[in-house]
Amino acid sequence: MNNPRSQRFPLGSLRHRNFRVFWFGQLVSLIGTWMQNAAQPWLVLELTHSPFKLGVVTALQFLPMLFLGFFTGPFIDYFPKRRIIMAAQTVLMLQAFALAVLDWTGRVEYWHVVALAAIVGVANTIDMPARQSFLVELVGRGDLMNAISLNSAIFNGARALGPAAAGLLIASGGTTFCFFVNGMSFLAVLVSLFALRLDEPVRTGPISYRVLEDASEALRAVRKTPVVQATILLVAVVSIFGVNFNVLVPVFARDELMQDAAGFGYLLSFFGIGALVGAATLTVLSSRGPDPVLLLGSGAGLSCMLLALGVQHSYAVSALLLGLCGWCVVVFFGTANTTVQLNTEDRLRGRVMSIYTMAFAGLSPFGSLFAGTVAHWLRASTTFAIGGIITGAVFLSVILRKRSIQAKDND
Repeated sequence: MNNPRSQRFPLGSLRHRNFRVFWFGQLVSLIGTWMQNAAQPWLVLELTHSPFKLGVVTALQFLPMLFLGFFTGPFIDYFPKRRIIMAAQTVLMLQAFALAVLDWTGRVEYWHVVALAAIVGVANTIDMPARQSFLVELVGRGDLMNAISLNSAIFNGARALGPAAAGLLIASGGTTFCFFVNGMSFLAVLVSLFALRLDEPVRTGPISYRVLEDASEALRAVRKTPVVQATILLVAVVSIFGVNFNVLVPVFARDELMQDAAGFGYLLSFFGIGALVGAATLTVLSSRGPDPVLLLGSGAGLSCMLLALGVQHSYAVSALLLGLCGWCVVVFFGTANTTVQLNTEDRLRGRVMSIYTMAFAGLSPFGSLFAGTVAHWLRASTTFAIGGIITGAVFLSVILRKRSIQAKDND
């Protein structure tokens, strides 16, 4: 049942004490995460001067989600999600410190970055769906979309601040401090998790540990729920062809817009500002629930922005278009996330969100390899345009099919 107060207040989920504590811890941690997300590709380019090798690193950071996500989902439903998140966040913290030490001592090599990126991928395979499905335990179903929107707000506020700060730090002293700050920032989220006043769900029976059978049950549930199945398929398309910004923006900024690290950081910050506005949009509209028009419209809008990025080489125009891309990305993924969760049984949420995470992040390696390869042989701007064309064709076909079905229903 929807909470009536959440229908009136855009910040309704912040009324929940546990969510406030978790939210503020995430805010600090995510700024560090985005500093590392900006510094790591710059470090790879300094080490290799290869867009393709940058694509490989980005791919390996998400590849574990593709191969392990289906099997880790049941464990998220087996055990208390708070403990799972704490373990994953600890691993991510140690990874950041290891990269900081290697960079500071001057011993960092390409294979170090590759190996540590793979560790991040394994940890996120558990952490991402656990955090997504944990929100309903903090706020309930009535405030879920509002909580997702506010989480998107801090995620993208950090996306705006983190890269800008990273760009300035890289320009003045290199990438080391970015990795160190990220490691320290994980302490905030660990403290917030310790501080939660939460009654962990009590299991009514023993854990089955029938991982394959339990994971298959979630897959059958997705197939039997058309809205969930269609949403996850659209998320997969956008993840592969529409959101390769971590690979393309540094190459585009350096090789085509002739920018230094600071200019690159500002470009990512414009994307983050647009994403933050998108999160605010979702927060205001959260009382209406997930809207299919918003889902399809934001996806189609993203394809148009990508195509426009591919046909110009102005720094100012690129910054504006990246801001619009940020708005579309957050609105699309936020609406998709809520659509999936509100159409999923509570007992299956961890497993279904693992499937969602596979589509959202697990397929990103294919997108990274696609973007890195095309940018290597052609140009980053051309890769933006190709991604926009493919994404736009899929969304246009879905929109036309939806209109055709509605027309038949009205006859």
